[in-house]
Amino acid sequence: MDLDQLAALRTPEGSAALAAAARVAGGDPLAAAAALRSAGIPGDLAAAALTQAELRRRAVGKFGAAAAGMFLTRPGLEQATRGVVADRRAARLRAAGVTTLADLGCGLGADALASARAGIRVYAVEADPLTAAMAAANAGAAGLAELVTVECGDATAFDVSRVDGAFCDPARRRAGTGRRVFDPRAYSPPWDFVTGLAARVPRTVVKVAPGLDHALIPAGAEAEWVSVDGDLVEAALWCGELAGVPRRATVLREKEGPLLNASGSKRVPSYHLTGTGAAEAPVGPVRRFLYDPDPAVVRAHLVAELATDLDATLADPSIAYLYADEARPTPFARCLEITDVLPFSLKRLRALLRERRVGRVEIRKRGSALEPEKLRRDLRLSGNAAADLVLTRVAGDPTVLVCRPVPAGG
Repeated sequence: MDLDQLAALRTPEGSAALAAAARVAGGDPLAAAAALRSAGIPGDLAAAALTQAELRRRAVGKFGAAAAGMFLTRPGLEQATRGVVADRRAARLRAAGVTTLADLGCGLGADALASARAGIRVYAVEADPLTAAMAAANAGAAGLAELVTVECGDATAFDVSRVDGAFCDPARRRAGTGRRVFDPRAYSPPWDFVTGLAARVPRTVVKVAPGLDHALIPAGAEAEWVSVDGDLVEAALWCGELAGVPRRATVLREKEGPLLNASGSKRVPSYHLTGTGAAEAPVGPVRRFLYDPDPAVVRAHLVAELATDLDATLADPSIAYLYADEARPTPFARCLEITDVLPFSLKRLRALLRERRVGRVEIRKRGSALEPEKLRRDLRLSGNAAADLVLTRVAGDPTVLVCRPVPAGG
């Protein structure tokens, strides 16, 4: 994709090519290309339309129905914020009084569009000319062009005195190679610029990788980790007036279905656990129930706060599994009932599962070097029953816990 191809796709002929490509996307690519050629669509335009149709099909999981009208690139789609996360962030910015927002490093515009839908005037900046043009096209396709201005340029040169809020999503892939950048100091814009925004804009939020080292969190900032249906998707630093607590784990449950606000609008169920991120959970023996905390809770270092809520303890101080005598409903962890606690022995575990006619296992692990798929093969399972296996350590010793799920509601 280049700027000329994007311009061609935005013509009436391009719109017709996109519609034709959407009808054949997801099938055999050679047959799809032949179908567009037989419809008289030029080869270059057909190839660009088919690429967009396939990317739009993949983007539905992130953007829902809005994906059908978006212009996308593969790297841009991978890095774009999920729609439910962007909408929630925009709502929080609007509730904090943000009316004008600088989106520095806007990518394809997912966050800019969410903020505009929330009623915020957005000034978006993107260094890559094609990506900037796509972001502008996406704003137009969403009917938000009057609220979103996109300029191609250097985010560090933008005059932030024009806005009362700033959002920055620094690039975490190397230009040209697409390789991930794990050290925030190698981000673009540079990390010093990103963290310095809070001193220049009273309401600043920065999107960062979920693996961010806690030592790099700026003093006074709120660090939030967000998961969607159990998948950890991002972290964000809420700075200045936006900071509410030191650490926050936000759990979004898209699969639960939307809830209705008092106004009748829909929202995804969300749950929040907060704390200092410095507390330590007590250590005790294995008990009847095991809680496997959501990854947002683990990365936010809020396992101790969850342990307090559940009256639970750790069995090993370095492993984030919690154990309790009661099963309490919580959105922040999956609960399993422990039926057997075994020092790890393949022979003994295989015999136990054979005796119980277990033919299906779900394997999870923390603190174990064993590979789940290799273990599954080595167990030589047969039978109709199912079980959960937890590979872990208890007081430093390799241990396997045989469990069964606790139904929702405890």
